Amino acid sequence: MPRSPLALAALASVAVPGLDVYDVLRSPHTDADFEVVVVKDATGKRWLVRAPKRAAAGAALEAEKGLLSALARAKEAGLVTFDVPHPVGAVELGRDEGRAVVYTEVRGAHLMLAAVQPGPGLAASLGRALAQIHELPIAVVEDQGLASYSAEEYRERRLAELDAGIQTGKVPPRLADRWEHQLENVSWWRFDPTVVHGDMGEHQLYVADDEVVGIVDWMDARVADPADDLAWLVASAGEDVLDSVVEAYTVSRREMRDPHLIDRARLASEMALMRWLMYGVRTDNADVIADGEGMLADLEAMLFDTED
Repeated sequence: MPRSPLALAALASVAVPGLDVYDVLRSPHTDADFEVVVVKDATGKRWLVRAPKRAAAGAALEAEKGLLSALARAKEAGLVTFDVPHPVGAVELGRDEGRAVVYTEVRGAHLMLAAVQPGPGLAASLGRALAQIHELPIAVVEDQGLASYSAEEYRERRLAELDAGIQTGKVPPRLADRWEHQLENVSWWRFDPTVVHGDMGEHQLYVADDEVVGIVDWMDARVADPADDLAWLVASAGEDVLDSVVEAYTVSRREMRDPHLIDRARLASEMALMRWLMYGVRTDNADVIADGEGMLADLEAMLFDTED
């Protein structure tokens, strides 16, 4: 059942004893899985409240709580330089509905990729932040019971996703052939799995003074392909900005023997459109299905119909 911002603010007051809510704002992060609001207390401090809409989302929220604590310890140990949200309270929503969780708000402003300039500033900071995630000990994720894949297991997982997409009859054959060829090129898939954020993008990154100062939304974290965290950049960043990010990233990685990192990132960015389509299929959402089909058609036209 949808909850109003005021209802979520009331839950925050229950979850955090002594929290005196002064104002409440609906967050742009409200989506198909979560209701999200930002509440202000009487001192002006801001708190984030997230309530799951589905049981699976509630389970992901609970798993994330332990990971956020582990990431906070990683910062204390100097392994990362960015902040993550800190869970400060939770309250039951009702039978089988999970719990709403209240977090401290990460400082800074959302990254605007279009404003990032190439060179040693924010682009380089972004590359270093991504490298810090991928350099974390894999136990940070595995100790929370989150998914962990070998390179071959992850390639097989992607192949299974492609097969499921093809079976819907909604994936353009030329795209399916392209992706299948790339997935079967085993030379691409000789990489060392790392901790990955799993849902990286502009809305997950907070910046201040030309530095990445916070990263949020860790519910899809796992041990898998580091290319996944670069997919959004390959899809959206200008070539010069991407080069600056990758250069800083490469310098910051202790081991970098992955000549096909960007190839796999590009593949992941393309297949993300199919995963959006499949989300619509699973949830029987006609609007999402139509959106996914349209984006796949546009991608097919860009890749094939504009070739000389």
